[in-house]
Amino acid sequence: MKGPQAKPTGTRVMFDCEKERVIVMRPLESLNTLNTLNTLNTSPSAATPPVNQAALRLLVVDDNANHSAGIKQLVELQSSHKIVSICTNGEEAIKRIANTDVDVVLMDINMPETDGVTAIAQILSRKPNTRVLVLTGYDDADLIYRAMRGGAKGYLLKTMVTAQLMTALSEIANGKTYLPPVLSSKFFDEFHNRISQANRPDPTRQALLNYLTQREKEVLKLLTDGETYKNVADKLVISETTVKTHVNNIFQKLQVNDRTQAVLTAIKYGLVESTYEPMQKAV
Repeated sequence: MKGPQAKPTGTRVMFDCEKERVIVMRPLESLNTLNTLNTLNTSPSAATPPVNQAALRLLVVDDNANHSAGIKQLVELQSSHKIVSICTNGEEAIKRIANTDVDVVLMDINMPETDGVTAIAQILSRKPNTRVLVLTGYDDADLIYRAMRGGAKGYLLKTMVTAQLMTALSEIANGKTYLPPVLSSKFFDEFHNRISQANRPDPTRQALLNYLTQREKEVLKLLTDGETYKNVADKLVISETTVKTHVNNIFQKLQVNDRTQAVLTAIKYGLVESTYEPMQKAV
């Protein structure tokens, strides 16, 4: 009986994501190593030292048993890394990590019990030196951002696993961050979008007063006094249509959706003086 044979030089191992199986092919085709981003993560684990890449201890977290089995076979065929445990959801992984020596967690996102993003934060709070590589089918910008900001060191789509898993593991084992270009662009788009929103001016009294025209302030004052649109029009000697136009402008500038919110905002920031109180709902 023949013993196990080493893979011939030139063997190419592929993971069929749709059929969830490993395919071994020859000859080896060169794999494209994509750019890496090394300064995205700001979590406490960002500065953890490199680990021994010769044999990484991996924990797979995925609710799809076939996919977990495929990843295990792929890892064993392509490297000396070892899958030390497989969990089917984030909650199970959080408990397992407490008593398992793991270098890298391969984390799915959409799972029952506890999702991947939540599990990342919980795992790193318990084992801050552990690295997390997200393996998922979702390329949503918000998920990428939340996972990376939450402490993940890399993010791969399951369709990218065959070509990039070993490269990603190598990079994050060296203390770097791994994001393929198509995903890094989504991350930075979301990052800049959030920064832009964070830099919006606070709705302070002076800022709000500067936003409003004199006529809009007059309309807002009458609204806080409980006047109807028709009464506002009569008192300011303008049409009711013009009043509604001013009201819509006020809503936009105060970032509110209705009259009650506008009145409450005006009172909160001292834009007007009024004893108006919103009507209580009938019992």
